[in-house]
Amino acid sequence: MNQYEIAVLYHPDLEVDLEKATSRVEKIITDNGGSITNTDNWGKRKLAYAIKKSESAIYVIYAVELPAENVRKVEGILNITDEVIRFLITRPDLKAIAKAEAAKAVKAEQAAKRGERDSDDDKEEE
Repeated sequence: MNQYEIAVLYHPDLEVDLEKATSRVEKIITDNGGSITNTDNWGKRKLAYAIKKSESAIYVIYAVELPAENVRKVEGILNITDEVIRFLITRPDLKAIAKAEAAKAVKAEQAAKRGERDSDDDKEEE
């Protein structure tokens, strides 16, 4: 099973009943042997250009584990799904993510050390 990120742009008129459209896309993924590990709803955003006469769309990002041979099937089904106006399936760069997390941890550790030194200085002044 490979990890993928699927960015789905839903039609803006679905803002009221988005649950039905998201469950349909989630069913497409699970029916093709995938499992959704994380869902991130960005809400309604303005598009850079009009797509299917819509100036905005609802952005939902899915983190998915999916067999490589079923990616084409998911793409084919999403192409004909009425609620989806655009989608993009990508493989995340796991090395870059790990490197960013490590850098974040080092930065937090350095900030904690600076905080300890500052509090030690305050105690000595008293």
